[in-house]
Amino acid sequence: MEDSRQTKTQGSLLPESKMPSPPQRFTLILGLVTLVAAFGSSFQYGYNVSVVNSPSEIMQRFYNQTYYERNSVYMSDTVVTLLWSVTVSMFPLGGLIGSLMVAPMVNKCGRKGTLLINNIFSIVPAILMGCSKEARSFEIIIFARIVVGICAGLSSNVVPMYLGELAPRNLRGAIGVVPQLFITVGILVAQIFGLRSILATEKGWPILLGLTGIPAALQLMLLPFFPESPRYTLIQKGDEEGARNALKKLRNSDNIEAEIEEIRMEDEMEKAAGKVSVLKLFTTKSLRWQLISIIILMAGQQLSGVNAIYYYADEIYRGAGVTENDVQYVTVGTGAVNVVMTFSAVFIVELLGRKMLILIGFSICCLACIVLTAALSLQNSVAGMPYVSITCVISYVVGHALGPSPIPSLIITEIFLQSSRPSAFMVGGTVHWLSNFTVGLIFPFIQEGLGAYSFIIFAVICLLTAIYTFFIVPETKAKTFMEINQIFAKINKVPEIQPEKQELQDFKPSVAL
Repeated sequence: MEDSRQTKTQGSLLPESKMPSPPQRFTLILGLVTLVAAFGSSFQYGYNVSVVNSPSEIMQRFYNQTYYERNSVYMSDTVVTLLWSVTVSMFPLGGLIGSLMVAPMVNKCGRKGTLLINNIFSIVPAILMGCSKEARSFEIIIFARIVVGICAGLSSNVVPMYLGELAPRNLRGAIGVVPQLFITVGILVAQIFGLRSILATEKGWPILLGLTGIPAALQLMLLPFFPESPRYTLIQKGDEEGARNALKKLRNSDNIEAEIEEIRMEDEMEKAAGKVSVLKLFTTKSLRWQLISIIILMAGQQLSGVNAIYYYADEIYRGAGVTENDVQYVTVGTGAVNVVMTFSAVFIVELLGRKMLILIGFSICCLACIVLTAALSLQNSVAGMPYVSITCVISYVVGHALGPSPIPSLIITEIFLQSSRPSAFMVGGTVHWLSNFTVGLIFPFIQEGLGAYSFIIFAVICLLTAIYTFFIVPETKAKTFMEINQIFAKINKVPEIQPEKQELQDFKPSVAL
């Protein structure tokens, strides 16, 4: 027993690069917890992004009819449009509120605990939206959209953090893309259920809105059977035995000592820093380029024009001769392409690496925006341009699904250590939702002023983000969190954190793990 304890103590003093954990295989329990977390939370995010698009006209009529029943007079078209804009914009506003709640909740309640609590912000609004027609209240829908936005704001940050801390380093990329995959699946399912032949009807739209509570209910029942993040359990709760048991269950193996040592080493090196608040995150030199990187990547993700592309898509399809009734099916097809390409990213992220996918993705998006600008400008004078426009839309969706959509959240997990990761996700989530809200707010004005040339702005943003990634963002594939931290120590020009000198003197090189 004494030799065992000595090995653990001395092993924890090994430099991180000298003691990487061995590659781990994918296990059933890791797969199940990934599915439960991503389906129960990320799916809802995607579903609620898209669910109000198809029945928008029907719901606006409900708003006006409800107002008439109360006041014996109909609202003007301007007021109805304003109320609908408020309904749509409440979702990113709620997402921003949810992002601001991330750090305090994950530090106090844990990653799994936060996801369980977060289901309240899905089930309650699902019930409210499902009952809104019977209650004759559009105000309920507007309020529910804020609450379900809070759910999305929390889940879009906590799920990648939770799964990134559960996954072994050789599978962290693939598992880190799964939340984005389920977001795209949620969007696609909302598009399918939102077809006018299914639930986008006078009777069906309350059911369409209320279905978001089903994944939350399933997660609430299943997630308690899975372990909390071992890193949270050991570093923040101080429960090494609990972390050890969680790792044994996740890896389906007793050979988890190297991973325990990695976590303990990270804990030892961060004890002096304590929890890193958002304010401290902005003032710590050793975290400077990590912080700048997540701000640029998250802003680039949303300001690259993805929402504008979807906004313009229906008009592009109509210009190519697609009938009004068939546009909804082409939109579903575009959603299916998004799912397929994100699914592909799950398998190639560990092959090509994070940096390469970001570069490829933003490059494709940049080129698609440039060609789309030319195609839209010439579509009334040159034959075949509408079909070029459709090709550009699909190409853009492919590019964004490969890199800009799934990788930034994965990068946040990997480039920050345990003490600063919650605050980093809080900052990244805030940038994400503010950028999302900004594009939704100002794009109609940009489009009205610049027309087709508005996509040149997005092309420039894609190009600048790709250039920054090429020169600054390191490749993190198959590296431990401490190895990545050492890379950024050089970028930030600060000394690498080392164990105390006295402890190093006590270390005997003959000890092997």
